[in-house]
Amino acid sequence: MFLSYVVIITATLTVLVQCHECKDYDLSASDQSLVDMMKHYLHTSRKEECPPGGKPSTSGVTYVRWGTKECPKGVDMVYTGQVGGNDYANKGGGVNNLCLPNDPENGKPLTGVDNAQLFGTEYETTSKLKPSGMRDMYQMEVPCAVCHQRKKSVLLMIPGRKTCYKGWTPEYSGYLLAGHKTTSSKDYACVDKNAEPLDNKSSNENGALFYAISTKCGSLRCPPYTDAVEVQCVVCTK
Repeated sequence: MFLSYVVIITATLTVLVQCHECKDYDLSASDQSLVDMMKHYLHTSRKEECPPGGKPSTSGVTYVRWGTKECPKGVDMVYTGQVGGNDYANKGGGVNNLCLPNDPENGKPLTGVDNAQLFGTEYETTSKLKPSGMRDMYQMEVPCAVCHQRKKSVLLMIPGRKTCYKGWTPEYSGYLLAGHKTTSSKDYACVDKNAEPLDNKSSNENGALFYAISTKCGSLRCPPYTDAVEVQCVVCTK
């Protein structure tokens, strides 16, 4: 239907151009209707890309790429920083992981002894405890990047897979990491398979901790799962 409109309008405009020197030429009602239709199309067809004010639209999805300082190629980086969270030994406080920017706007002093505190996050990925595809970064801090994918509208992290389902596009893949099983609960994070340290420091400062996790058959049905293996993950968009 759209193509038909374009063909008709183009033909009409061609006639108008050929007759632009005809002083006594008057547009018929049908000619004027087609011209008005073309004007309406040009005014509205790119409205989403060029909203009032001339600024580009800011649609898309944002996500955290845990374990790296960069976003995938072709994806905008909102900011880069380090992963933060609650101390592994605390029984209360937050349980989620945070991507803290490297350029914070710090608040005023708050020194109450009962306040929950925010710590950096360390890798606890020794040669025996790390996923097979990840380097040994024991006691090094974890970086992160917040990424804006403009071309997609839906975001999904799939645990237990390294590839997306049909119709979805991979943003990055890696391994599920979380806190130690004997300490306070922490959210699972899909940490990039090419994870890197925040810097070259490797002192044992603790705080929030990232351990690799493994499967345990029983309530988790095997098959399709396998007992005592690392858990892969992938972040997908569409």
